Amino acid sequence: MNPQLLILAALGVPLTGALLIGLAGRLNDNLREAITLVTAGLLIACVWSLLPLVYGGGRPGVELFEVLPGITVAFKVEPLGMMFAALASGLWLVNSIYSIGYMRGNREQKQTRFYVMFAVSLAATMGIAFAGNLFTLFLFYEALTLSTYPLVSHKGDQKTVRSARVYLGILISASIGLLLPAIIWTYSVTGTGDFTAGGILRGHVEGPAVGLLLGLFVFGAAKAAVMPVHRWLPAAMVAPTPVSALLHAVAVVKAGVFTITKVIVYVFGVDFLFAEPSSSWLFYAAAFTIIAASLVALRQQNIKRLLAYSTVAQLSYVVMAAAILKPLAEVGAAIHMLAHAFGKITLFFAAGAIYTASKKTELGQLRGIGRRMPITMTAFTIGALSMIGVPPTAGFVSKWYILAGAFQADNYVAIATIIISTALNAAYFLPIVYMAWFEKDNTPPDQAHGEAPFATLLALSITAALTIAFFIYSAPAYELEAQLVRWAP
Repeated sequence: MNPQLLILAALGVPLTGALLIGLAGRLNDNLREAITLVTAGLLIACVWSLLPLVYGGGRPGVELFEVLPGITVAFKVEPLGMMFAALASGLWLVNSIYSIGYMRGNREQKQTRFYVMFAVSLAATMGIAFAGNLFTLFLFYEALTLSTYPLVSHKGDQKTVRSARVYLGILISASIGLLLPAIIWTYSVTGTGDFTAGGILRGHVEGPAVGLLLGLFVFGAAKAAVMPVHRWLPAAMVAPTPVSALLHAVAVVKAGVFTITKVIVYVFGVDFLFAEPSSSWLFYAAAFTIIAASLVALRQQNIKRLLAYSTVAQLSYVVMAAAILKPLAEVGAAIHMLAHAFGKITLFFAAGAIYTASKKTELGQLRGIGRRMPITMTAFTIGALSMIGVPPTAGFVSKWYILAGAFQADNYVAIATIIISTALNAAYFLPIVYMAWFEKDNTPPDQAHGEAPFATLLALSITAALTIAFFIYSAPAYELEAQLVRWAP
């Protein structure tokens, strides 16, 4: 299949799968879930078939139609989008396996709608990853918000719906009120919104206007959760755990930091931003978010809320790395998307497995749980160590590149931020690990439980293994993302 057809198939396969899942859901649950798994597998085949071409320097693309003169719906595959699409498609399959165990184990309602909207969300994610210009990116960015709203509000009770409205309200108002004006401004001064190596804004915007335009892009892409537009993320924790995993590891938050990184590299241009002092605020905003969110996480007692604020901090690692504006840091920003995805999805899978097996949601309930759920807590421990950045986990690799970029720039604020946040990460994750493995089990005898269903254990074992494997075999990711800055050591 030629590259153009593969790009379109990456969009069409999840949408076709969503239709078939909806039809199968009326007939048989096993058929519905089989179609989900087959669709996820086909998406991997389509997306990953593009990898060799992009590794070789190819940039396949396809233009569908022109909306207005100079404004088209078009797709183009470049290294950052290729990595995002490969990540999302691969983890969708694992998440689908997990969802089968979780949704059945908790006897969730409206499971067919859940799998349908999951597939639609992945189609939107592919559109974001392969967007060839700002207009196309915006269309699919909004589609992702709208398609994930039914997932966040899945339980349907009053508290859930209220929190889901916070999720929808913040993301929609930020994208329409800030991101869309930024895109219109860019088109008006440059005549184009195409993602171009080296950027498109040099000679068109200068001085304080650069910092203002950058602010519209950053806070308009509220999925990145840079403070103060982060409240949607803890609010979304009312969703079922597979949805939380989608939000935090596979699609939504990665769409936010992906958008910011792509705008820095392909709209502003790294060299252009480096020469404009008015853009320096982004680095400090990201550094503040890292420390502040880590401090808030330190105070949490609910497992998912702790993981939510941990995600807010980890996302700003990507933003801060991109804002350092040095080659190794830009590569580190891209690689941290992968490292965080593997570690954080493992943590959410483990949290969901604990809930499925025992209905425990608070940290104080985890004493001695490692003896009852050794597979789950081993995976949780690996994910926690990755968030801290301890070898041999993926988090160590990405932090290494970000630190190297900070040393390239002689940016001691970035170095101090990473050191302090690493200590804070350890302060809220290591006590959980200690409590689970070394303290006395406080589960009443009449509430005895073991591990969660096999499908959940299989999925979290896979992602924990990926977290370790990425430490050992991260070179392909580096080789791909080094093309972002046309640089190699």
